[in-house]
Amino acid sequence: MRSIDQLELWGRRVLVRVDFNVPLDDGRVGDNTRIEQALATIRLARDRGARLVLASHLGRPKGEWRQELSLAPVAAELGGLLDAPVAMARDCVGREVEDQVDALDNGEVLLLENLRFHPEEEANDDDFAASLARICDVYINDAFGAAHRAHASTVGVVGRVAEAGAGLLMLKEVEALSGLLRSPVAPFVVVLGGAKVSDKIALVENLIERASTVLIGGAMAYTLLRARGRRVGASRVENDRLEMAADLMKKAEREGVEVVLPCDHVAAASFDENAAAVEVEAADIPEGLMGLDIGPATRTDYSRRIARAATVLWNGPMGVFEWPAFSAGTMAVARAVADSAAVSVVGGGDSVAALSRSGGGGGVTHVSTGGGASLEFLEGKTLPALAALDKKYELDEKAVTSVKGN
Repeated sequence: MRSIDQLELWGRRVLVRVDFNVPLDDGRVGDNTRIEQALATIRLARDRGARLVLASHLGRPKGEWRQELSLAPVAAELGGLLDAPVAMARDCVGREVEDQVDALDNGEVLLLENLRFHPEEEANDDDFAASLARICDVYINDAFGAAHRAHASTVGVVGRVAEAGAGLLMLKEVEALSGLLRSPVAPFVVVLGGAKVSDKIALVENLIERASTVLIGGAMAYTLLRARGRRVGASRVENDRLEMAADLMKKAEREGVEVVLPCDHVAAASFDENAAAVEVEAADIPEGLMGLDIGPATRTDYSRRIARAATVLWNGPMGVFEWPAFSAGTMAVARAVADSAAVSVVGGGDSVAALSRSGGGGGVTHVSTGGGASLEFLEGKTLPALAALDKKYELDEKAVTSVKGN
């Protein structure tokens, strides 16, 4: 696929699909991380004289106008970050929008209203894609977080524009994640957490041939512990996945990959933020207690293994980190990843949030903006938005070759 660097932007209408799906708090942006991560592409386009049009979704309005999901607060936040005015459209398609785009001068910015106010966006409707294509001469996709969605603004529009390419953030994401699949430097330590083994099974299977060690935390650890014959008390277990979990660990053993499970826990008698935390100094959890975090010995062990790694991937919290009494494990992993000299990649919304809370984000090589997209990419799946850009590039190259041949 082409890069934005390879395209002529001066004086042209440039539609950039960004991921401004940010939290709003009382009509203001609560966390502007995703907006900041798009700034490199936006500034490049402005510096090169683009008449810049930005498109994004926000939340799940289910095809209906909802004032609380308007992107207007995002336009204000972006304007402050750019120290330049950002105009806000009342819609994302239609004659009024087309007139606003045509009125833009070089370097000016217009933010379209929430794409998902139209059900045709998620349906990848041809007419809706054509309406988006009409307002641009060049299309750029910089929304890696939406790359796994085959929507009109990520897939349908690509085949309808004269030129298309990837933004700087998209390219950065693909390069960082591809490195983990293509040539990770050993030892490669994968740290996985979260609630369900079923959510991470495809990821583990795809990384087993590349990883040296897999460190497991979160509720998924209790399913794996049970599959190994351990007692897990009242902890959350996917009983229908026990055989799958056992097979996965056997496969890892055959490949020479060590799957490490917690050797101690922080538990409680109930799933309650105010429940008393109980340290369980063993791999087995007594009846009547449920594991809610990894224990002190496991934290130390995981931190040491991360420190010795040359490459680290972290996806998923080690426990219920939103609750202070059960956050120590996740915070320990966050600090260990940030302090490591390894090439480190952190993905998944909870992991990114925990990393931010720990204050260690600056020590990580790459923090992925795509939760579901990064997971599917690392599972080896083809992301629809990337496939669309690749196909567009291949068709354009064939056309150029045909012209030269004549």
